[in-house]
Amino acid sequence: MVDIILGGSSAQVLAIKIGRLLKASVLLPEIKRFPDGEKYVRITGDVNGKTVAVIQSFYHQPDEFLIEYFLMVDTLKDLGAKRVLGVVPYFAYARQDERFKPGEAVSFKIVTKLIEVVGTDEIYTVDTHLHRVEQLSEIFRIPAHNLTAVPLLAQYIKKNFELTNPIVIGPDEEAEQWAKVAAKELEAEYDVLEKERLGPSEVRIKTRELDVKNRDVVIVDDIISTGGTMVEAIKMLREHGAKNIIAACTHPILVQNALTKIYQAGALAVIGTDTVPSSISFVSVAPVIAEALR
Repeated sequence: MVDIILGGSSAQVLAIKIGRLLKASVLLPEIKRFPDGEKYVRITGDVNGKTVAVIQSFYHQPDEFLIEYFLMVDTLKDLGAKRVLGVVPYFAYARQDERFKPGEAVSFKIVTKLIEVVGTDEIYTVDTHLHRVEQLSEIFRIPAHNLTAVPLLAQYIKKNFELTNPIVIGPDEEAEQWAKVAAKELEAEYDVLEKERLGPSEVRIKTRELDVKNRDVVIVDDIISTGGTMVEAIKMLREHGAKNIIAACTHPILVQNALTKIYQAGALAVIGTDTVPSSISFVSVAPVIAEALR
């Protein structure tokens, strides 16, 4: 059982929510900057002999939040914490999981090593972008758990929208795992589109044998970043006669005016979680994290 929840600067509200669900003490560290830009971190409170869960999401400024995480975890261990559990709702650097060109840094492996070496005893993430690495346990040497928020997203949609003959769509083959989970919650069929990436932010979507005409569609993915994949999927589904289209994701990164582009493409609604705080973070991952920590 967790004794203390420590909220890093990227996830303090989420940390408070988790603490309330677990009836655990919540500490918010003192975090400042030195004149040269260095981070100053001070843990206030007695952590000696305690199990502490550090909540820190690595979105938008991953380097900054990573350094802060390292400082917090090492300090907790130095202050006598019995165990430190890392909770990283959005885990950055998972995309570069192998060397594609000579000399490239395999950042996924490097970041995991650093997380371990500072003293993390166990790690929890939410819908990490796993591609060639299928399980976190393949890359972490400490116990590693990849939780999912997709059932919570599907439950929110089911509660707040009246769906007509719904079908769940994964915008690419990687998203099939999430489409399958959402479809089960919504008691609906699911299928997957085929994506051909033409560049860093340009994709072409090809359809399989789908029948979406006059049906409500829920598109589910782990991340909406620039929105390119979601926009192309929505356009294609509308061309095939889809009725209402709801886009859902765990991590609403939403850069380069992504949200506007998705609505312009024809989405009825866009739903995300609070792994990355945003204007569409209607679903909190606090319950799934609290349950895992419990």
